[in-house]
Amino acid sequence: MLRALNVPIESIRTVVAIAETGSLTKAAGKLGLSQPAVTAQVKRLQGLIGGQLFVKTPNGTTATDLGELVLQQARIILEANDQMLRLAGRGNATVHRVGLSSLFAQRLLERAGKDDFSDLFIRADHSSAIRNGLIEGYIDVACIFATDVDSDLSKTILEQRMFPATWVRSREFVHRPGAPIPIVTLPDHEWMIAQLDRMESAYKIVLHASDHLVRLSAVRLGMGLTALPSFCVPDDLVQAPDYYLPQLSDLRAIICARPGLRKEVATRLLQRVKGIFDDKHDQPHRARSVETMNRR
Repeated sequence: MLRALNVPIESIRTVVAIAETGSLTKAAGKLGLSQPAVTAQVKRLQGLIGGQLFVKTPNGTTATDLGELVLQQARIILEANDQMLRLAGRGNATVHRVGLSSLFAQRLLERAGKDDFSDLFIRADHSSAIRNGLIEGYIDVACIFATDVDSDLSKTILEQRMFPATWVRSREFVHRPGAPIPIVTLPDHEWMIAQLDRMESAYKIVLHASDHLVRLSAVRLGMGLTALPSFCVPDDLVQAPDYYLPQLSDLRAIICARPGLRKEVATRLLQRVKGIFDDKHDQPHRARSVETMNRR
């Protein structure tokens, strides 16, 4: 009889910790292991899988394509393992993974205390990257902007809200009449560009970046204009309702839970992050129309 191969749970927990911290050294500290022990666990799993799981890059330790596939399954295995231990009243508290649009991440951090994050792993990125993580299973709950909602994403929605969008420029920016409008854009910028096309405005994209701070730096420098949800316009920039700019449609923001996440966990995480939809800290015109989606 052939002996069945089993994947050690210690190795699984180790590779997930490396992915979440971006470093073997940080993963060792998180797990209470030595770095050689972490390296040995990775090699052990690589031997079973038959390929390299991580590579070193200038930004830290990054998963390979094979490593990403392994991590998807590893997180599922860890979740099942921890749930089974909780049946007996044992096991450590699960760290849940929250993905936020960079704009909402700033909003959450401004409103929460440090103790609010003791059992959370937070990933802040562009909405499209967070959406992919949700669908692929390595983000538990996400709060993102979504101009288009496909069938996969629609099944995950817990709550949504519409936020007004506005054009933004530096105080010193002056547009020369007749010249193309310089625009600073981001991934999935159709909601912004389509309005210019519809108005048949002459424009040119002068910078395209997924990094929110890079875009703001370009606008502050006077390179061009961009568009933002009105709740997050910095104090040193101004809204630009100028005659040559089209009115923007409201932006839809959604809070979602990954497929397979237990209903009670999804509900608990929703209550913790939905404060970023709360307009009590904002001007009255900056957020409106809450709709709770009872899909679970």
